[in-house]
Amino acid sequence: MSRVACKIAEAFERVELEETGNSQPDAEKFPVHVLVVDDEPLIRWSVGESLGDLGFDVEEATDAASALRIVTSAAVPFGVVILDLRLPDMHDLSLLGTIRQLLPQAHVILMTAFGTPEIVADAWAMGADVLAKPFELTELNRLVARDRRDPN
Repeated sequence: MSRVACKIAEAFERVELEETGNSQPDAEKFPVHVLVVDDEPLIRWSVGESLGDLGFDVEEATDAASALRIVTSAAVPFGVVILDLRLPDMHDLSLLGTIRQLLPQAHVILMTAFGTPEIVADAWAMGADVLAKPFELTELNRLVARDRRDPN
């Protein structure tokens, strides 16, 4: 048997060096995986489209049960989870707590039109950002864009 050397990896490294100017991997090449959880189709669509246009890899869920199925079966962990407080099958911070347990490193953003001071304080205590509905997409994009610059 003869040994064959493969130079493919070296060729890719050369291209990467030429494109980036250095040998460090560029975080921009790998989109942040985002889950949007909201029962309102227009909100899911607008948030998903806005983040998709910015280069994020977006998946959507309509309720807590489907969100948990998606999170637990995802091949790539979610870096950002954007969720509504009131869903058809959950009306409290239980989903946020479960997401925090399953994805402790994820940036969680809670969207709500029902953000009492207690709910906001509890969400912050669980490490989530809170956006009051209605909100501007630019405000959400700004929060999520932090994860592109600093995924940890």
